[in-house]
Amino acid sequence: MRSRLLTLLILFATFSLAHAAPMIDLGIDTLRQSGFDKLQGKRVGLLSHPAGVDKYGRPSWLVLQKAPQVNLVALFGPEHGIDGKAQANEKVGHATHGPTGLPAYSLYGEYRKPSPEMLAGLDVLVIDLQDLGVRSYTYISAMKYAMAACFEQGIDVMVLDRPNPLGGLKVDGPGLDPEWMSYVGEFEVPYVYGMTIGELAVMCKKKPGVLGVSEDVRRRGRLMVVPMKGWHRDMLWPQTGLKWVATSPAIPDLSAAMGYSMTGLGAYVGKWGHGVGTQYNFRMIYYPGRSPELVKRVMEAYQIPGLGFQVTEGENASGKKFPGVYLTVTDWDRLDPCAISFYMMRLACQWSPENPFVNIGDQRRGFLIHMGDPAWLEELQTRGANARVEMFLERWKQQAEEFQRQSRAYWLYQ
Repeated sequence: MRSRLLTLLILFATFSLAHAAPMIDLGIDTLRQSGFDKLQGKRVGLLSHPAGVDKYGRPSWLVLQKAPQVNLVALFGPEHGIDGKAQANEKVGHATHGPTGLPAYSLYGEYRKPSPEMLAGLDVLVIDLQDLGVRSYTYISAMKYAMAACFEQGIDVMVLDRPNPLGGLKVDGPGLDPEWMSYVGEFEVPYVYGMTIGELAVMCKKKPGVLGVSEDVRRRGRLMVVPMKGWHRDMLWPQTGLKWVATSPAIPDLSAAMGYSMTGLGAYVGKWGHGVGTQYNFRMIYYPGRSPELVKRVMEAYQIPGLGFQVTEGENASGKKFPGVYLTVTDWDRLDPCAISFYMMRLACQWSPENPFVNIGDQRRGFLIHMGDPAWLEELQTRGANARVEMFLERWKQQAEEFQRQSRAYWLYQ
């Protein structure tokens, strides 16, 4: 077991999957194998992005457009746009999709939720989005908003399922206090939630209150999830045989996808960097005025299971170099990926002349809607460098385990 994990993690680090044979069928592949029978005779919209591809790397919009049984009439794009080029938080406008000539409606500009006018004339909206398995990555929010709009308008929803890159068994981090629900936190789930996007769609349909529509609308809404074939919960991405396609500009590879769950919260407030803009997005940490050797030594003392530290140097597009510490996953099964973020926050209190979480100002809301638990912010503000990280990690672990037990009701895979 140990050697298998090490082999898989080497694959994560070196990105050597480009020529691997796909071992699973994605939702789009399963749909094609069925002859697109559930779409025949219907006017179809597609919510997708560049990572929405079949197992051979062909865009889902192309697969649907080329299928004689499918009448594809409109496209919808999430954050980063349907072409995936917009930066994080950058608004995107409506456009005409060059390759197809179809209208491409933006769901990350003036609208987050499709308007009745955008949906007019559709019989079914197909959703094919590659998520990261992390609550603050907004594609699951785009799916939720689109489902709600379609249910309200009496339009069918079809979700083409895709793997959770972090596997279906890893659940970790703080939950989301409902008060801080937002587009970067539309689900009351742990930060790393261990479900596929199709399973989240099932939860939206089956569990009252999740979708944010009336009970009558929820019950009447029609959802079809097209499952994968060959995927199991204990699969990490390398086992699927699929080539990684950048899900956004800052997540170009599998290393960054894993790192997002590890350091995305830790660098939000304070002076920590996490390598974004270098070749080590979300995987290389550094703190101004502290040597990489010191950072490595302090982090190693925390003895985070499954995580190693290596002094390295990153370089951005302008050629500027950043000495830092690369985070090496030595045992994914043992690792609680979010843990390092909370040690980073406590260190920021220790190394900064003033506690950066006390006078947090305009960053307060952003921090809370991402992190989710206001009790942790209060802990940082009152205890600073003495914040009880271990106590909170244990509390969140117990909550995550309970969530995982409850989420089994919506699982599509074992």
